[in-house]
Amino acid sequence: MTAVLVVNSGSSSFKYQLIEMDSETTLASGLVERIGELMGQASHTVMAGVSRTGVTETVDVSAADAAASVSLHTSVSLVTETPYPESSTERELPIPDHTAGFAVMLEAFREHGPSLVEHVPVAVGHRVVHGGARFHEPTVITESVERDIDELSGLAPLHNPGALQGITAAIEAFPAVPHVAIFDTAFHQTLPPEAFTYAINADLAERFRIRRYGFHGTSHGFVARAAAEYLERPVEDVNQIVLHLGNGGSVCAVRAGRSVETSMGMTPLEGLVMGTRSGDIDPGVLFHLHRRAGLDVDELDVLLNRGSGLLGLTGRGDLRDVIVAADSGDGPSQLAIDVYVHRLKGYVGSYYAQLGRVDVISFTAGVGENSALVRARALEGLEALGIRIDPERNASRVRGPRRISADDSAVTVLVIPTNEELEIARQTLSKVG
Repeated sequence: MTAVLVVNSGSSSFKYQLIEMDSETTLASGLVERIGELMGQASHTVMAGVSRTGVTETVDVSAADAAASVSLHTSVSLVTETPYPESSTERELPIPDHTAGFAVMLEAFREHGPSLVEHVPVAVGHRVVHGGARFHEPTVITESVERDIDELSGLAPLHNPGALQGITAAIEAFPAVPHVAIFDTAFHQTLPPEAFTYAINADLAERFRIRRYGFHGTSHGFVARAAAEYLERPVEDVNQIVLHLGNGGSVCAVRAGRSVETSMGMTPLEGLVMGTRSGDIDPGVLFHLHRRAGLDVDELDVLLNRGSGLLGLTGRGDLRDVIVAADSGDGPSQLAIDVYVHRLKGYVGSYYAQLGRVDVISFTAGVGENSALVRARALEGLEALGIRIDPERNASRVRGPRRISADDSAVTVLVIPTNEELEIARQTLSKVG
């Protein structure tokens, strides 16, 4: 079997999945977190499956059949299949750095399975948030690539340094296989200049690489292809709007499988209202807060990235908690939901205009896949654009890809569960052949 290990590393944690690519089945997954703190935590889950053991025996057919005139021999494979349930383990121990974290991960594979001897990864795929304009496809990691990722940390100071720490530790743990970087920004390298260019001084923009890059690219690409497959149409024939709604959120307009517009910008701060990020805001607000409230650059950064969005409006950063509070009559929470869906609806209308024709709108990620309220309110009032939600379908909790639009809706509306890890594994395998 062909296995790929997928690693998504941050500054104090990393997630991993071991995926068997012949069947695209996740064999195991885990999380190592609180790296560098007094006590770290590690969890490891072995997915339910079937273990197969087999032997080959040679059978003498002439001995088994006295009427046989010729002595025949044949090999028969006797395979025993033993199902096993999903199992999880958790540990709490000091994890001083990412190298120690990978040692903990390898120990979990040795003790609880699946065996990395039997499922040797042919490659390790790494999620890297920011590739700038430099990286537009899966890239085998070399020392030069590591330097480039480090140099791009100025554009993603919260993400790229952690990814680099994970890459270094993973190469030490798996030195004999190729390591491939999959960039969140790569899918959006097809944006046309009019979509990625900010209207500021051109020399400054070029000097400091100021432009829209976009994020959540692995998710948007995966969902766009999955939606086309669901419709049984070539992705090249489908115009789509993909709404990736989680704690972070972004919208992408996809024409013929290519990103042509997206809501996040030079950083993941621009665009939708998110759990702790403001999304779109008048830059003049920052000047005002600096001059009148005395906030410096770092304080403004923290405010907009970690203290705004739903958290800033309500004191709650999780949309589920906001909805519960709104249902109980909490005014700020009701307003926050209104602001959240108002921004969503505005982007849907804008991207409809940019595409000219929309065949499908897809909701994905934690909020998009699970909140019928958000899906309904984001699209209500858009019937004139041919968008009609079926309330019963929308309320269904059936898992997997599903249609939630009415039969008479000109635009098909889908819920498509995203799988960024599988997308990273696919791209990794395509790169290493």
